[in-house]
Amino acid sequence: MCSGEPARIIPHLWYASEAEEAARFYTSSFPDSQVDSITLLPSDVPGRRPGSVKLVDFTLLGQGFKALAAGPHHEFNDAVSLIVLCRDQEELDRYWNALLAGGGRALECGWLMDRFGLRWQLVPVVLARMLRDPSRARRVADALLTMVKIDIAALQKAYDS
Repeated sequence: MCSGEPARIIPHLWYASEAEEAARFYTSSFPDSQVDSITLLPSDVPGRRPGSVKLVDFTLLGQGFKALAAGPHHEFNDAVSLIVLCRDQEELDRYWNALLAGGGRALECGWLMDRFGLRWQLVPVVLARMLRDPSRARRVADALLTMVKIDIAALQKAYDS
């Protein structure tokens, strides 16, 4: 954000009914995070009674988000995911375990799907540097492609070998 202005691009997530539950789950998983406001729409929305549509504003790691609980629409899919850049293995493991809690599913290459169906990528900050070195990038990518949760030490070993 520039000079105290609100963000001009904000990720917006649509949930059938669990927008507030999801926002509370996410904000409990990350520092510098909170539910900022919950608003019930007092007007009729097609197919919904007044007051049944809920808008939730929340912040994760300092980034603003909006969530909408407005009935079934489209499921989340792999076309959109949230990337969390992790400083070290401890941070990556903490977020991995938090986001899998309550029914999430590990995918591959650092991807997971939380219990609400939203896809996340937990990526170590050092990975970008490792992949920029053309003489080592293939070894790092080959190691990465064998992983479910990313193991930074194993990536470093591939990079150094």
